[in-house]
Amino acid sequence: MASETRNLAAKGAVMMIMVAILASSNVVFCDDNAPIPPQPEQVKTWFNQNVGPLSQRKNSLDPSLVAAEQGAKVVRVMQGGGGDFKTITDAVNSVPSGNAKRVIIYIGPGIYREKIKIERTKNFITFYGAPRGNMPTLTYGGTAQQYGTVDSATLIVEADYFVAVNIIIENSAPRPDGKRPGAQAAALRISGDKAAFYYCKMLGFQDTICDDRHRHFFMNCMIQGTVDFIFGSGRSLYLNTELRVLGDNGMTVIVAQARTMDSQDTAYAFVHCHVTGTGTGSYLGRAWMSHPKVVFAYSVMSNVVNPQGWSDNMHQEYDRTLYFGEYRNTGPGAAAAGRAKFTKQMSDAEARPFLTLAFIDGSKWLLPPPRV
Repeated sequence: MASETRNLAAKGAVMMIMVAILASSNVVFCDDNAPIPPQPEQVKTWFNQNVGPLSQRKNSLDPSLVAAEQGAKVVRVMQGGGGDFKTITDAVNSVPSGNAKRVIIYIGPGIYREKIKIERTKNFITFYGAPRGNMPTLTYGGTAQQYGTVDSATLIVEADYFVAVNIIIENSAPRPDGKRPGAQAAALRISGDKAAFYYCKMLGFQDTICDDRHRHFFMNCMIQGTVDFIFGSGRSLYLNTELRVLGDNGMTVIVAQARTMDSQDTAYAFVHCHVTGTGTGSYLGRAWMSHPKVVFAYSVMSNVVNPQGWSDNMHQEYDRTLYFGEYRNTGPGAAAAGRAKFTKQMSDAEARPFLTLAFIDGSKWLLPPPRV
C-alpha cells in the first residue's frame, strides 16, 4: 500500500510539472474533439481557443506544413502596377513545381478576368485579398459546354494546403434557363486536400462550388447559387457561412453530395450557417447519388426552404441509403413537421461527430487566417 501511495504521488507530481510547463510556454492545441458551441456568439472564441497559431503548435501539425510556413514568401499582384505581377496567373506561374514553401499571393483591389488553375504540384499557396470594401474579384464565364462542368470553374485548385482569404470568386456566365445545353458554370473547384477559405464569396448559379474531394474548411464565407450550388465528394465543414439561394425560377437545391457507398468517408457538415435568399421552395439537398451524407446543425433557415427540406430526386430506393440530418436548427425554414420521411432529426450523440474539427482532422493542418 505504501508503494502504491508513493507511485500515485509521483504521478501527481509529474502531472503538475507538465501543467506548469504548458502554462508557462503558452502552448495552444487544436483540440479536434472540442464541440462547436450551440451559441453563435461563442463560435469565434471556440475557434481562437482550438486553432492556435503556428508558433504554438509546431509539435502537433503536419511536419511538411510546419516547414512550409517558416519563412513564407509574399508576392503582390496589382493591376495598375506597383506589385510583383499584374495578373494572378503570372503570380501562380512563378511558383515552382514541387513547391514546399508557403507563397502568399496578395491580390490588390480590382476585377481579375482570368481562368486560374493551381496544379497539384504547387502546394502551400495562399490567395490573400485586400479586405473589407476592396476585396478583389476573380471572374470568368466558362461553362460546362465549353470545358465540362468541373473544369468550367474560374478557380481550380488541385494542390494541397491551399488557403484563400478575402476573395470573391465568380462565374459570370448567364443563369441557366433549362434550354441551353451545358449552361452549368462553376466558380470554384477545390480538389486538393487540407484547404481553408476565410471571408470569401463564391458567386454563381448552377454548380457554384465543386467541393470535389478531400478535406476542406469554410468559415465566414458566402456562397450563392440556384441548383446544386455545392456539389461533389469532399469531406468539408462549413462554419458560420451564408448560403444564398436565388429562387423564384424553377427548382432550387443547395447541396448535391456525391457519395455512392457507405464505405466512402465523405460528407458535408453545415454548422451555424444561414440559409437566405429568394423564393420559398428550395431544398437543402437532394440525392444526386445513392448515399449522400449531409448535415445541418445550429443553422438559421429562412422561409426560402421548402417545408419538405430534402429530395430523394425521385429515387425512392435511395431513401434507405441516404443520410440527410438536421440538429437544433432554427427559423421558419427549419420546422421538422413537414420534413420528408427519410430526413433524420439527430440526437446529441448522432450530431456530435459533425460538430468537431475531428470531422476534417483539423488538428493536423488547420491554421488561423494569415495577416499580411
